[in-house]
Amino acid sequence: MAHIPDGVLSAPVLIGGGALALAGLAIGLRRLDETDIPKTAILAAVFFTASLVSVPVGPSSVHLLLAGLMGLVLGVRAVPAVFVGLLLQAVFFGFGGLTSLGVDVVDIAFPGMLLGLATRPLLARTTSTTAVAAIAAAVAVLSVAGTTACVAAALALSSADYLPSLRIVVLTALPLAVVEAVITGFAVSYLTAVRPDVLGLPTPQEV
Repeated sequence: MAHIPDGVLSAPVLIGGGALALAGLAIGLRRLDETDIPKTAILAAVFFTASLVSVPVGPSSVHLLLAGLMGLVLGVRAVPAVFVGLLLQAVFFGFGGLTSLGVDVVDIAFPGMLLGLATRPLLARTTSTTAVAAIAAAVAVLSVAGTTACVAAALALSSADYLPSLRIVVLTALPLAVVEAVITGFAVSYLTAVRPDVLGLPTPQEV
């Protein structure tokens, strides 16, 4: 749903999305040190593989995004992870477009990144596994909603001809949000229990 092909978006939308993506990429790379490379590479590979599995729904399609999980684990480093995944998909599989790459990066990475950064302090204060899973699930749902809103805005700002298809884009996001909530809730609660440092949280020895 978030892989917009070439030739769909208007020039102003492409330029604006490209500028935002470049800024996010620059910040993400600046924050990426040697200790972050392994987990960033792993999540980029997971995103690359998972989002290739796409189910056509009318003029749109639905596929996993995992933006909430990447935002919680990587923070701003989610931007370069998503960029690499989208670039490889566009080059090797024609999934999405190269001219729309910046917009696609913003649509997928930014909602999860911002929600992840905002939620990390809350996770650090939460001791209940159930509460951690609920917070992570909420981040996943809101990330899908944010991506859906960004895609809808990009299409609507490009041409009024896309307005009738926006309803399908929104409807396909509903089951996706449920699936993402389950995956992210389980993954984050597990990481909090066994490797809280992966989420940037203190280990029990550090508390």
